[in-house]
Amino acid sequence: MLQTASTFEGKLIVLTAPLTETIDHAGYFIQMALASLPKRMEGIINQKYPKWRELERNSDGSARYMPAGVRLVESSLLREFSDHDIVCCYPDDLPKFIGPRTRVIGVSTHNPLGVTFAAGVYASIFGSSKEPINSFYSKELFQTLKASPHRSAFQVIVGGSGGWQISQTDSFDSLSVDCVVDGRSEAGDTMELFRKAVRGERLERFVQVKHPTGRDELLTPSKRTTFGVVEMTTGCGRRCNFCLPDLNPQIDFPKEKIMSGVHANVRDGNTQISLATEDMFIWGQVHTDVPFYFPNREALVDLYRDVVNTPGVKHHLLSHSTMAPAVVDPKLIEELSNVLLDKSPVKLPQVSKHPEGRILSPLIGMETGSVRMAKQIMPGKGVPFPIDEWPSVLIQGLTTLNRNNWFPVMTLIVGSPGETDDDCKATLDLLYEVERRGLFAFFVPSIFTPLHDTRFAEKEGVQESRELTPLQWQIMMKCWKMSLKPALHSWWGPTAWRIGAVAVWAWKLRKMNGPNFTWPLMLFASALPEWLMEKMGKIYRGKPLAVKTRKELIATIKPNHWKHLRQDNGDLPENFATTAAGSAGPSLRVMQ
Repeated sequence: MLQTASTFEGKLIVLTAPLTETIDHAGYFIQMALASLPKRMEGIINQKYPKWRELERNSDGSARYMPAGVRLVESSLLREFSDHDIVCCYPDDLPKFIGPRTRVIGVSTHNPLGVTFAAGVYASIFGSSKEPINSFYSKELFQTLKASPHRSAFQVIVGGSGGWQISQTDSFDSLSVDCVVDGRSEAGDTMELFRKAVRGERLERFVQVKHPTGRDELLTPSKRTTFGVVEMTTGCGRRCNFCLPDLNPQIDFPKEKIMSGVHANVRDGNTQISLATEDMFIWGQVHTDVPFYFPNREALVDLYRDVVNTPGVKHHLLSHSTMAPAVVDPKLIEELSNVLLDKSPVKLPQVSKHPEGRILSPLIGMETGSVRMAKQIMPGKGVPFPIDEWPSVLIQGLTTLNRNNWFPVMTLIVGSPGETDDDCKATLDLLYEVERRGLFAFFVPSIFTPLHDTRFAEKEGVQESRELTPLQWQIMMKCWKMSLKPALHSWWGPTAWRIGAVAVWAWKLRKMNGPNFTWPLMLFASALPEWLMEKMGKIYRGKPLAVKTRKELIATIKPNHWKHLRQDNGDLPENFATTAAGSAGPSLRVMQ
């Protein structure tokens, strides 16, 4: 029953998140669309997923599932407060749980103002309003809190990866936010914020808390999370200049904590698990005597096997990873495929060799094909390989992944500070090389966004889609064209796509995105053969790359690291045995 005395008075602490971030169904990739499409195109989502707004509730009206970040706040608070004092609920149910007793509303949001990596550019390309769908629902949530008759009695604390948007734009008053906290909920300073709010003390507008530095300080949710997300690692270690999560300490969760989160999800009815990480391949190798960029094959395979074999787990989705480990240890990719493919919910029979067409599709950052830009924005992205070999690492890594039915979502940054036409051509060279070799990935380009506290926080790149150069537009359109290729295998698909794209361009997009957009869109729509557009001087088709073989790449690894290579992958450098043995001592890792 909802109308008990406790709920009528309100919960002491109420935790919530925007509707678009709490949905636990309608397909995993729907959240990418909700973050990218402008609000006026919401009808596309409604048509594809007519029931996407439908949510499951517990018997007391609380949320059946919540984003992992909200559940983590809940677990942190339950160390001091009783379950009777705390509730996680959906935005529509806030009035049922907010009352005169309520002192804190905790909100987790990814994109309250619509300025994440992909959101601004995709929304502006397709509509005059830049507001993505998920930003609209975030603002709707804040307006609900602002209009609450009990607003004067409680304070609103905002966390999550989008909190910086509020603090940097000083949107506290317009959104009715009292405090933005940057950091994890396990931190003592975060808990003190909730204590102060419960006592009625006014909070500072922005508070940055220290990240836990050890495994013992980390918590995992004890209740069901959206999409079965269970955290696996924090940090990354490659130190890309544009990346915020990489600034966090590099920590891997103990296996028992990960499995506890898996079991909690299954217990509460979830059949899908996704291990959240900035790089899945560092798990089991953090703070060991082996550099994190040489994966711990046995530990990773053992962890994922136990996760997918947990009774009740029907599906598993990969999170983020990096490309270099696929070159370092191809056997690891093969063994993980044997463990994970049958539990993948993602199917792409046009490219997969799996009997049911299943694929594995982690998110991997390509960012650029230009070695010059890579040295500036992500010099450690390719380790243990020199960043000079970045194009070859990408090609060889993608070759290994595709061979094992991995077809990753690969992000690119367009318009990074200092990007030139030559840098764009280098990226196009790489894209065309992928195409020539018959490789496949879902390439997802986005305009450079300076995230707070990163090394590029003060840098400026392209700000609006109209500022993109013809070559930058061509990267965008070539990526989309390559990504959509499997969907256009029918006899009628290409013709319908060509006519539709040109019609939309003629109707609106040519005015909205400027003249630099025209010929890249013609490329996207296949309005003319690419060779002809190149001959007309309208596009750049890329030149063939001199791609190093895996054996040649392995030879570029520093000799003192050869001891960490696995013999069963082959392609070992000349004099490997002598050099590795001389530098290894008792830790030589040359397992067969």
